[in-house]
Amino acid sequence: MRQRERALLAALRLPKQRRFEVEESLDELGRLAESAGADVVGRVTQERRAPTPKLYFGKGKVDELKASSERQAANLVISDDSLSPIQERNLGGSLGLKVIDRTALILDIFAQRARTMEGKLQVELAQLSYLLPRLVGQWKHLERLGGGIGTRGPGETQLESDRRMIRHRIQKIRGDLNRVRTHRRLLRERRKASGLPVAALVGYTNAGKTTLLNQLTGAGHVAADQLFVTLDPTARLVSRAGHAPFILTDTVGFIRKLPHQLVAAFKATLEELEEADVLVHVVDASHPGLEEQMAAVDSLLTQLELTGRPSIVALNKVDRLDADVALEALVDRFDGVAISARTGEGVDRLLDRVAQTLGPRVERVTLRIPYQDGTALAHCYGRGRVLARSDDADGIRLEVELAPRLLGPVEAYRQPA
Repeated sequence: MRQRERALLAALRLPKQRRFEVEESLDELGRLAESAGADVVGRVTQERRAPTPKLYFGKGKVDELKASSERQAANLVISDDSLSPIQERNLGGSLGLKVIDRTALILDIFAQRARTMEGKLQVELAQLSYLLPRLVGQWKHLERLGGGIGTRGPGETQLESDRRMIRHRIQKIRGDLNRVRTHRRLLRERRKASGLPVAALVGYTNAGKTTLLNQLTGAGHVAADQLFVTLDPTARLVSRAGHAPFILTDTVGFIRKLPHQLVAAFKATLEELEEADVLVHVVDASHPGLEEQMAAVDSLLTQLELTGRPSIVALNKVDRLDADVALEALVDRFDGVAISARTGEGVDRLLDRVAQTLGPRVERVTLRIPYQDGTALAHCYGRGRVLARSDDADGIRLEVELAPRLLGPVEAYRQPA
């Protein structure tokens, strides 16, 4: 079993940043490091007008980092912000330690969480895109991939020091992912043909999206109090009594400073959001930094050009809140729906809001279907929501809700209202 690394966290506070924002970001960096398998042994911050080009931190702060790492027996330094290849190399040389940044840390967590071939390909593409500018000519075997946080990944055995070979691998992965995108597009077209509207869950990592998906669909997907549990998109039918059915999709959680390499590599996954009729923004209402988390999600949605579509704020984890007054203020402030995906509290109110946002997408009709037309019967059960059924000598009488575009195959059996 690999020994856990001892990580020292480091961050700059620039002029426009407030102190609590830097501390909160470092708190999150610590949780990320622990998720990756490290023990956080300390943190160092510095106030500067701008990073230094060579070391990112000032020389005096680098000396402090070195002394602190020796005191804490740290063998890893993690920068909360992105480092240039030169800064990373120079800082590591000055400290005599492995140095990574937030981007490398998040990529490592994704590498550990990836389960499907699609997920592994997307992570490998992001890692290669990150590593390529960090290669120097004399590195013949990429010795830095000896192991530990920031070095794991599904493609690490295929990495070569030769830039041409890495670029060839990147090109190959992009081709594979283009085929994945084509396959996903066909699946979306099939879902669209069903006539059912689509709602997509978005939110900060660990906000409870997968727990909500399980609550609404009984899907049974793994939901844990960890960062980035879900990497692969999931689509499930939501069909509950008293509510019109719809398709619900869940995809990767967002995070502040999400590496642009991941946004580009996970394009096939994030495209699932483009087909949504409504976005359900799941928020951890118990988190002290919920506004910053919401802003990070909104920023990425803007980057993905998804800000124009209807959205609903689901204020999750209300069972963890201390005071109803605080909850009422949150609901009013964000025009949200208070829920607990864990207990089911407020879920029906959320479904009502989804239905209200989607508008009248179905028509209620009465049909009399002959017993011999099993295809029409299957169409009603598979594409609509059967509200009532009675069987008699003349056939099957159904009261069913169907999207208007799906009435064609059963129009001949329609009964007067």
